[in-house]
Amino acid sequence: MLYGALTILIVLAVGLIWLAIRLRAGGRIARFAGIPLVGLLAVVASLASGLTAAGIYKLHARTAPLADLKVEGRPEQIRRGASLAASFCAACHSKTGTLSGGFDLANDIPIPIGSFVSSNLTPAGVLPNWTDGEIFRAIRNGVDAEGNWLFIMSLTRAGRLSDDDTHALIAYIRSLPASGKATASPPDQLSLLGAVMLGAGMLPPPKPVFTGVVTAPAKGPTREYGEYILSYQDCRECHGAKLTGGVPGQLAPIGPGLAIVKDWTLEQFISTLRTGIDPTGHELSPQMPWRPFGTMDDQELEAMYRYLVSLSGETTSSN
Repeated sequence: MLYGALTILIVLAVGLIWLAIRLRAGGRIARFAGIPLVGLLAVVASLASGLTAAGIYKLHARTAPLADLKVEGRPEQIRRGASLAASFCAACHSKTGTLSGGFDLANDIPIPIGSFVSSNLTPAGVLPNWTDGEIFRAIRNGVDAEGNWLFIMSLTRAGRLSDDDTHALIAYIRSLPASGKATASPPDQLSLLGAVMLGAGMLPPPKPVFTGVVTAPAKGPTREYGEYILSYQDCRECHGAKLTGGVPGQLAPIGPGLAIVKDWTLEQFISTLRTGIDPTGHELSPQMPWRPFGTMDDQELEAMYRYLVSLSGETTSSN
């Protein structure tokens, strides 16, 4: 699709340039009225061609090494992976069933930059044909088994998951029964506008490719573990890099600052993420993935709370 659109733009630009040259040999009206208009259109078509070509190049420029990996699939790994999938992956991949994908994330993007259908991660999708190392690379660095850039995945913070937690996710995915329908591969299809914006640097950049080891602190109701959870959950995409609130122009929905949490008790915070209703009676936006967050256990939610409260430099009672 994009290559066809690029071809049309190039042909249009060349045709307009040729027409502008021909108009120079025409009458006075043609020269002084037609040439500026045709010339402007030629410039626009040429610029669009260049930006589209740059966008297509960027789509194929992302690479990441492949890990030589075989996950054991121990029962404790599967249990941990199930918890992670419910609290993290489900926000995009379980809209139609447990990790069966099929939801177009473009529905939540205000600009028509393409189609981004979440992949079916059960055996009904393509993952049975992928190695564990290829799944690991897709989660960590947003590159699929064929080397395609997984645009949306690369914008998420999934790469911040620890190596052990990523292995647990793979173990859980491997344990699932087939469910739902096969989804497109690759899942991300930029529109012409999306390609132009990508070429112009107007879309968010992907997270940097990381080839090191990621570790997590010991699980517990601590600030440190809460910081780890917030490192891979995508709260900052909506609520801002410092969780002080989103800003106009960001691709994700604009979320409020999370400093408000310091005025809540721990019980109120947990209740908010379990019910979708905050202490003031306000109903959380349906775009806020509070349901997946609410599947985390009390220790994890308390850890998140402790971290968010610590950002304000204050402490709050948990009575």
